Amino acid sequence: MKRLLKTALLGVQHRGLILFTVSAMILLTFASQFEVIALGIITRKGPDFFELFAPIQEGKLEKKQQVDRSDVNERWQALDPTNSGTITLQDTTLFLSKYKGADLIERVTHVVDHWLPISSSLKALSLFIILVALIKSITLFCHRFSSRVVAIRVSCELRQTYFEHIQSLPMDFYQKHHIGSLSSRVVGDAALVAEALNACIVNYLQTPFTVVSTLSLCFITSWQLSLIIFLGFPLIVYPIIFLAKRVKRISKQLQKNQETFASVLIDFLSGIQTVKVFSMEEFSLKKYREQNQKMAGLEQKSARYDLSSRPIVHTIGMFFLATALLYGLYVLHMNVSEVLVYCGLLYIFYEPIKKFAEENTHIQRGIAAAERMQEVLSLDPGISDVDGALSLTTFNDAIEFKNVWFKYEDQWVLKGLNFKVKRGETVAIVGPTGSGKSTIVQLLPRLYEVNKGEIRIDGLPLKAYTQRSLRESIAFVPQKPFLFLDTVAENISFGRPFSDQEVHEAAVQAFADEFIQTLPNGYQTELMEAGKNLSGGQQQRLAIARALVKKAPILVLDEATSALDVVSEGHIKRALEQLKGTVTQIIIAHRFSTIEHADKIIYLDKGEKIAEGTKEELLQICPPFKKMWDMMRNPDSASALENSTIEMVDA
Repeated sequence: MKRLLKTALLGVQHRGLILFTVSAMILLTFASQFEVIALGIITRKGPDFFELFAPIQEGKLEKKQQVDRSDVNERWQALDPTNSGTITLQDTTLFLSKYKGADLIERVTHVVDHWLPISSSLKALSLFIILVALIKSITLFCHRFSSRVVAIRVSCELRQTYFEHIQSLPMDFYQKHHIGSLSSRVVGDAALVAEALNACIVNYLQTPFTVVSTLSLCFITSWQLSLIIFLGFPLIVYPIIFLAKRVKRISKQLQKNQETFASVLIDFLSGIQTVKVFSMEEFSLKKYREQNQKMAGLEQKSARYDLSSRPIVHTIGMFFLATALLYGLYVLHMNVSEVLVYCGLLYIFYEPIKKFAEENTHIQRGIAAAERMQEVLSLDPGISDVDGALSLTTFNDAIEFKNVWFKYEDQWVLKGLNFKVKRGETVAIVGPTGSGKSTIVQLLPRLYEVNKGEIRIDGLPLKAYTQRSLRESIAFVPQKPFLFLDTVAENISFGRPFSDQEVHEAAVQAFADEFIQTLPNGYQTELMEAGKNLSGGQQQRLAIARALVKKAPILVLDEATSALDVVSEGHIKRALEQLKGTVTQIIIAHRFSTIEHADKIIYLDKGEKIAEGTKEELLQICPPFKKMWDMMRNPDSASALENSTIEMVDA
């Protein structure tokens, strides 16, 4: 519960609205109670015959089922002491209040008569009923609307806080969590927490107030009947507690399965091309069906507990309501209006208790959702700016890796890496798959922290600079370009206030302008999700244009030309050559044709630097590099050489 409230009340601005909601709930309770009493006033036309002529024993009227003439004559004298020959309603009311005492209806009538003469005027009574109905309708609307607004605002705040927090988390967090899981939490769990907050307000604020205030009115009406409530209360509380434990357990299972279900669906949609090419629709359908059936089973189990609570509580409540009705009429001999008011109050008393079980289901789901959200919200970003961090405004000297070690979980990816990239240099990093090339360019903008050693820029470690200024100084082109739902121009500027001229120049430089001009609306053409209306090469050129328009002093390209054709690759190669000397370039590539112009090439293998130098130097001193170079330049001869080597070994 504490975690739920902590999660839901992240924004203090909601507390005023919550206070208004609670106030509306209290007024609604009063309005409901007044509505019941108003029904009693309407049905209260006066005492019945047997009550009026009941004998007096020990100073109280003892109602019985038969009256003889002597009883009538004796009582008539008491009701008409002046022998006027008539008895008025006022006379009987005064007599009954003397021996019976004023009941709840009479007390309310007496108070209201000071403002409206409801006991003597039908118009005043009608106006009173209308006012009570109007007050209840207004408070009911205020309560429901403010509750809905609370849920909307809390959910919105949670989604915002959650998104802001996950943006601050390191990259290893995204490797441990699936997109389906994260999206499920940010959308579904936020709504469940907001709904649970409303349920908490109802169960732990409105329900106690309603129960206490209504129970007080019940005791005023009849303390004997009110004892019945205490007999029924434990019978109602037990099933609520019993079902709550099971609902919470199932809710956790259901929410976890929803994550898996969303992940399977996202995997299928993102890999639809592969599924269709391999004709594996049946395989995907089988995985989807398994998760779908599992979720349906949990939903049915949850529904069984959800929907059984209210009928159980309703049955117990109706049993005691009927008992109170019969006991009041035939044992205590209460008049119809008193019993009607009491039963109405008893209904108001039991209704929030019956709803307690239902709302408790929402609370348990919200608690489970809050626990899942707090699992993420409580995570330390890990990478943060130190006190007094500097802003990297210029890049003047060099980037230096000094004995850098890095591992993913328990596997070392980089081992004692040392190299230096001077300002204006073009450095290529090559090596077989899994050698740690991409890790290097992810450590540079501090997407990960090194485990041992240090990366320096202009003589200072990366931690000495703010993350924002460090990343502003680096333009990055990933192997898989990220394009979002917006125009071509916005995808290039990427939220920055670049002019149309700057965007156009960057597109020309990246050789993207030629295909952009052929699009229906040019630079204002709306791209589809992930740029699906563009080819892979076109997407890559937009990503390169995005990096170039930034005009950062450091340019990092991670397999940036892998999706380009030979002609486009040649254009990009010339564009990068034009930047040589003015922009520091770090290029990762498998296709050596893009790194021929590099000032220095670093060859990695299994996280260690094997060799460093120009292309010509590596061809002389690094056999693995020469082998890769020969295979790239002449695949057929390299393959023949490799086959002959294998045959000699087999022989």
